[in-house]
Amino acid sequence: MAFLVDIDGTLIDAGRPVDGAPAAVEELRRRGPLCFVTNTSRRSRADVAASLRAAGFVAAPEDILSAGHAAAARLRERGVRRVQLLLTDSAAEDYADFDVVTESPEAVVVGDLGAEIDFPRINAAFRSLHAGAALVATQKNRFWKAADGPTLDAGAWVAALEYAAGVTAEVVGKPEAGFFRAALGMLGAVPEAAWMVGDDVHSDVGGARACGLRGVLVRTGKFDAAELARAEPGRAPDLVVDSIAELPAALP
Repeated sequence: MAFLVDIDGTLIDAGRPVDGAPAAVEELRRRGPLCFVTNTSRRSRADVAASLRAAGFVAAPEDILSAGHAAAARLRERGVRRVQLLLTDSAAEDYADFDVVTESPEAVVVGDLGAEIDFPRINAAFRSLHAGAALVATQKNRFWKAADGPTLDAGAWVAALEYAAGVTAEVVGKPEAGFFRAALGMLGAVPEAAWMVGDDVHSDVGGARACGLRGVLVRTGKFDAAELARAEPGRAPDLVVDSIAELPAALP
């Protein structure tokens, strides 16, 4: 077995670790290789690992595949050097080896800026796209569950730029197949032997199932019973548990 485990809503819910989650992660690790997969695009891998350790999990940057890190890796593979970043300072750390510019970029990379989003930055990105730069979205989530409630995610800004510039973004994070393939590559695992664990029936479970993995949906985070009921048979979870703490005992 191998395990891909989502973070926000699965391990951390409303800013606090889910009861029993650190112990469950260690039990899963005893059964096979495990990595943390996240669409967060506000923080670098190093900062994500630090926040997990602070919450009681054993985590190193090398254990994490984030949407921002995956986007940087894809751009490197293509030989892209000049990038314009709509990212937080933390997330931008994963692009330290690029030429970060504000004019004439080859690509505009968009993530979740949170409260740092403002008109001048998004308009500058629009102008670069209008001039021919490619649009790369770390992810296109509509919202995520913050400690104080549902919060807009990067998808809102990506959609605005697509509409204004008349372009289509290349989306890198979940539920894109390339993201799951990259995670499997980190673990040296094949899809049939891997489980994806998350709170989003579409981005986590549906995307993984479409790639041949098995899916576990947890009833924490942004779990939505109505969304689960609408899931297509080939993208519905193999298991549904109240929280990740129950997963080790529920696995076949």
